[in-house]
Amino acid sequence: MSYIYYPGCSLKSTGRAYEESLLAVFAALDIPLKELEDWNCCGATAYMSISELKAFALSARNFALAERQNGEEDYAEMVVPCAACYLGLNKAHRYLAEYPELRKKIDRALEAGGLKYNDKVHVRHPLDILVNDIPAEKITSQVKKPLEGIKVACYYGCQLVRPYADFDDSHNPQTMDKLIKLLGGEVVDWPLKTRCCGGSLTGTVQDVGIRLSYVLLAEARKRGCDIVATACPLCQFNLECYQKRMSNLYGQELNLPVLYFTQLMGHAFGLESRKLGLNRVFIKPSRVFSKKEGGQYVNS
Repeated sequence: MSYIYYPGCSLKSTGRAYEESLLAVFAALDIPLKELEDWNCCGATAYMSISELKAFALSARNFALAERQNGEEDYAEMVVPCAACYLGLNKAHRYLAEYPELRKKIDRALEAGGLKYNDKVHVRHPLDILVNDIPAEKITSQVKKPLEGIKVACYYGCQLVRPYADFDDSHNPQTMDKLIKLLGGEVVDWPLKTRCCGGSLTGTVQDVGIRLSYVLLAEARKRGCDIVATACPLCQFNLECYQKRMSNLYGQELNLPVLYFTQLMGHAFGLESRKLGLNRVFIKPSRVFSKKEGGQYVNS
């Protein structure tokens, strides 16, 4: 089976490390992945709050392009790493199937652009693929540096499994937990794994947004967490980049690395740190990784 990769805007900018580590891990597992040609914005939050019709049209264009690129295969398996993109495309996919009048308008818009959508796209998240399509033995066979002794809080955020829980449980998701365990890591019992990080509030009502992120990190630290693993570029940004401000506001030193789950996978696979975008993070995980590497982080 081949997959069509939809990066979305974040993975080409602030979430670049997510793309780098995703591509490196999929290559290590020999999972065929081709980027969607001429892709456009998924029509996420900003579009959706102004015009749902335009947001759905943007998503539908991506679907039509994926079908065209997929050629004669039955279905285009579209891999969507960003949680916001995954939610936006998933919502559009459902609405186009459930609302005939909306579908007619979208079909006319696509036709004007020389495109057609034939309902032959599956919207998939990498967690879904890695847990449900790839044998566990194939993943464990790649592990060169097990995450033994490293306590990980798996953070799914509020968009990945809600309101649509296509591949995981909406209240207590487990796919990321399963992957971390396959890598040899210890998953921390952490009940806040789907609680909102504050989202775009950190850029609008900052005190509220930062408070929401702080609650997550403080609880993770309280439970002995070494690293927070996430699958969302905005969540990663909020949880990592505001820690100094959180420490000043609440009088608690956090200093907690926040990595994409793909970066943890790549590290466990023994892949080069720069290929995983680990050079891009602000709170370096070297002190955590060095736990099982003789006390000195090996940058390889």
